[in-house]
Amino acid sequence: MSVSEEQITKLFKARRTVVQMLWDRGYSVDDSDIKMTRQQFIQKFGDNVHLKRDDLLILCNKGDAPTDQIYVFFPAEQKVGVPMEAELLTNITEHMFVPKHTVLKDQEKKELLEKYRVKETQLPRILVSDPVARYYGMKHGQVVKITRESKTADTYDTYRYAV
Repeated sequence: MSVSEEQITKLFKARRTVVQMLWDRGYSVDDSDIKMTRQQFIQKFGDNVHLKRDDLLILCNKGDAPTDQIYVFFPAEQKVGVPMEAELLTNITEHMFVPKHTVLKDQEKKELLEKYRVKETQLPRILVSDPVARYYGMKHGQVVKITRESKTADTYDTYRYAV
């Protein structure tokens, strides 16, 4: 089955965004995958005649934990709970209007709540269905630090509780 040039470009962009997403989530990803160009993508996975979705799979570990792995595949048909390729064509965290988001670790969350003497439910909320929360794979109960630019304060931080 032949794949059109447009489909090759879409698969390249989707795979690139997934690799960047895995990197941002703390998974060990090869530098060559992060910096891969479209031409290198075609050389590695084939042209419009030889490109197979099964070859695009990604398997990597989270940090130094060999048991915490993720397996990413690109199904031909839409599956329930799997992001559509159209959602992965651009990396939303690189958009100029999306501020920097950092998901806090449990210890950082505890320190934040103690520092401001608040309960997690007293923080402003972010939905786990929010595009940026989905990008980072946030789960209910996590806290994200959002760093925004300001004309008067250079930058300022806000925190959101995932619901």
